[in-house]
Amino acid sequence: YFYAFITGGTICALSQILIDKTQLTPARILTSYVVLGVVLTAIGIYEPFKQWAGAGATVPLLGFGCTLAEGVRQQGLLGAFTGGVRAAAGGISAAVFFGLCTAILFQPADKS
Repeated sequence: YFYAFITGGTICALSQILIDKTQLTPARILTSYVVLGVVLTAIGIYEPFKQWAGAGATVPLLGFGCTLAEGVRQQGLLGAFTGGVRAAAGGISAAVFFGLCTAILFQPADKS
């Protein structure tokens, strides 16, 4: 639990620092994290890190990128189109479902 807490907290703190200290938008930072997770998985660094950090490394967007890369690797050439989505289907479905529930409960409106 300790390693997961420290790892996840560090990733989130780095994200907040990037938001506060750079001109990058949150969407670009989040996308960069997913791509970084894919790259680290491709070169073999993320798996040992994931084993050490547990949920602290699998829950943030770096872990989503890792899941996409593993799905592509397992499916072969066709996996370049479908493997990542199949591997991450549970997380994607949960994000859509809970986003919908939140929208229904809190009735979001435009900022204007």
